[in-house]
Amino acid sequence: MFRRALLGGVLATPAILSIPVRAQGTITLNGASQFGDEHPYTKAMVRFEELVKQYYGKPVNFVLHKNSSLGLEKQYFEYMAQGRAVDYAVVSPAHMSTFSKAAPFVDAPFIFRDLAHWNAVLDQDMFKPVADEVERRAKVAMIGYGGGGVRNIFFNKRVTNLSELKGLKVRVQGAPIWSRTFAAIGMSPTVIAYNEIYNAIQNNVIDGGENEAAGVEQMRFFEVAPQLSMTQHAITIRPLCFATQTLAKLPNDLQAAIRRAGKEASLFHRTAESGADSQILEALEKSGKLHKVEFTQRAEMKRLVDPVMAAYAREIDAEGILNRINALTA
Repeated sequence: MFRRALLGGVLATPAILSIPVRAQGTITLNGASQFGDEHPYTKAMVRFEELVKQYYGKPVNFVLHKNSSLGLEKQYFEYMAQGRAVDYAVVSPAHMSTFSKAAPFVDAPFIFRDLAHWNAVLDQDMFKPVADEVERRAKVAMIGYGGGGVRNIFFNKRVTNLSELKGLKVRVQGAPIWSRTFAAIGMSPTVIAYNEIYNAIQNNVIDGGENEAAGVEQMRFFEVAPQLSMTQHAITIRPLCFATQTLAKLPNDLQAAIRRAGKEASLFHRTAESGADSQILEALEKSGKLHKVEFTQRAEMKRLVDPVMAAYAREIDAEGILNRINALTA
């Protein structure tokens, strides 16, 4: 999969041409990002590349395909699982559900009390059983956990409580747990592609969507839905993933450098994204592009979701993980 050339420009399914490599040829690894240079995901992958080169100490090339030029995260993960086109990418766990029912649990709503709790869960590697299952079934390794953005719901009108939320069509990620939890709250969850959210709101197909600050800014959702209800329903976990079919073919010292760099680049990602979250929202609000709206019934919202989350954890054999997360004091 490494040492390849990509044909064409912006393709939904990249065409691949394998190129014979000389014995002394330099290894080339391909990454993918939905976003441009300023997004935390892209910055984290650039940091990952720098650290791999530093720790490996030998020539290795990286090609990072930005701005969705190789599709979206769901495609990146499928390409990695198939052993083609993409070697590494930051991917939402929701897009791994085809291979592991437990994967979306890593990033499910209302699991974390706050950023301190979120950090403690990641520092103790509580999602290792899920990561092991994903690696076994999808042949994709989670080599680090980034993220840290607090997710809120952006609407084209002010929404402050559960009664105003009821029945609204809100775009959610494709994993079933997102639809179940949003339905339990009283919304009408709608699964559509990430790059279709803007037009869907503009054309009144949906009333809003949910995202962290960096996504709201990069995708300019504030232009069609400037009312941000501060539901704080989730804190993102965005694993840095690497195709194990590629990894197995690499020299042992490069494999070690990749795993070490993955952890450190993801720590960089966590600090960068969580630190920038409030700054982005403040800047958007100050410029008049977005209005933060207090949501007054978050506690009631969580009480509606808790039974759904408990049932889901039992269904995917993650009840023990959920209990440990809930018992963790941070």
